Amino acid sequence: MSRRGRLRTGVGRLRSRLSFRAAAQREQQRLEREASERGEAEARRGGGDEAGEHLGGRARKAVLAGSPELEPPQRPEAAAAAEPAAAVEPAAAAVPGEAPPPPAPPPTAAAGAEGGKPAPATMVPWGMRVAAEAGWRLLVLAAVVWVLIQIVGAISLLVISFTVGLLITALLQPFVGWLRRLGIGRGASTAITALGGLAVIGLAGWFVVWQVIDNSDDLTEEVQDGIERLRNWLIEDAPFDVSEKNLDEWVDSINQWINENQDTLTSAGLEAANYAVEFFSGAAIALFVVLFLLYDGRGVWHWFLKLVPSNARPAIAGAGPRAWITLTGYVRGTVIVALIDAIGIGIGLVVLDVPLAIPLAVIVFIASFVPLVGAVASGALAVVVALVTNGLVDALIVLGVVLLVQQIEGHILQPFILGRMVRVHPLAVVLGVASGSMVAGIPGAIVAVPLIAVTNTVVAYLRAYHDEADRRAGGAPPVSGATVAEIAPTPPPAPGRD
Repeated sequence: MSRRGRLRTGVGRLRSRLSFRAAAQREQQRLEREASERGEAEARRGGGDEAGEHLGGRARKAVLAGSPELEPPQRPEAAAAAEPAAAVEPAAAAVPGEAPPPPAPPPTAAAGAEGGKPAPATMVPWGMRVAAEAGWRLLVLAAVVWVLIQIVGAISLLVISFTVGLLITALLQPFVGWLRRLGIGRGASTAITALGGLAVIGLAGWFVVWQVIDNSDDLTEEVQDGIERLRNWLIEDAPFDVSEKNLDEWVDSINQWINENQDTLTSAGLEAANYAVEFFSGAAIALFVVLFLLYDGRGVWHWFLKLVPSNARPAIAGAGPRAWITLTGYVRGTVIVALIDAIGIGIGLVVLDVPLAIPLAVIVFIASFVPLVGAVASGALAVVVALVTNGLVDALIVLGVVLLVQQIEGHILQPFILGRMVRVHPLAVVLGVASGSMVAGIPGAIVAVPLIAVTNTVVAYLRAYHDEADRRAGGAPPVSGATVAEIAPTPPPAPGRD
């Protein structure tokens, strides 16, 4: 090769080397620029200008040192999915030996508010928000209770009749079972029990009326004698300085009041007649309720379960029998306690030779079904009759007998007989009787306590049922003692019958 050829070859090689070095420098500048842009973009997403400069510097160092890129090249979809992670953790690719950048500040509720002001919800204290939410829920609950009270008040006759029929059924149902075990058919057992119970109630009422009518003449004379003795005592022996003129003025005032309010008394008599009609109508409805419940109570219960949503049906099916056990226990225990009260007070009246002792004992028995108030009212009636007919000493003795019987009832009979079946706090009894009497009068006072007892049983069972279901769903071991598995609910009707 000639010298000129060698010179051309050397110049070509030098030119290729210079072009290769220029291309390498351009490629290095391009990579550095791309790394710097990525670092600045990540810094803007993750924590401000300082973090961006820091990350951009690290990127430059990595490129200049010949290290691989901070992040492998990604497709657009993968890069979009990786953006949130890069925003939360900007220092994930930190160079060894360098401190990671400060974390990004958490977003605040005020960031998106208009004009830089915080959102109104964030300015309300937590306690106030909880109280407000609980308050409107209580208002909704109170509205529902008010609507229910209005509905019950509109159909009070039907509700009271059904409730009385339910209580009578709870009392008579064991007799139907006993007759069925003797081999008597269901219809015959129902008829015998219902007619027998109706006959007992009718005979008790007839006996009271018959005794009052039969002793009316003697009772009138004894009342007149008692009033005369009371008048003489007030004039001669009483420490109140009452004269005969004062008594005559009192009698004249009473007669004048009766004459002036004759229209009111007449309307009251008409209202009493209206109440009598409602009483017999309610008695007829209660009789039909008793007949159908004694004959096909299980069928009525299964029909009711079909109306319950399927997911709540097992729990209701288990709570129903326990509510019925509580109701029957309350009715039977109340009958036993009322019978003991009537026998005790009746014996005291017979020993003291008080007129109408047996009718007064029957009244004590009936009035004992009204908790607290009934015993006091019937005992006061017995004391008044003894005072008017036999004098002050016998009245005080009758008062002592009544108080003794009531103390035995409150401290021995009710805790022993009713305590095991019906566990209701005395405060709940007082408030329930007062509420029932305000809503529905005497019938409301009668049904208030059994309603509270049944509600207490149902709520306790449903709470235990759902707690056990939650424990089983969570895989937790069952606690010791009785569980829902040991007191399995009554199976609901088959789904195919819906």
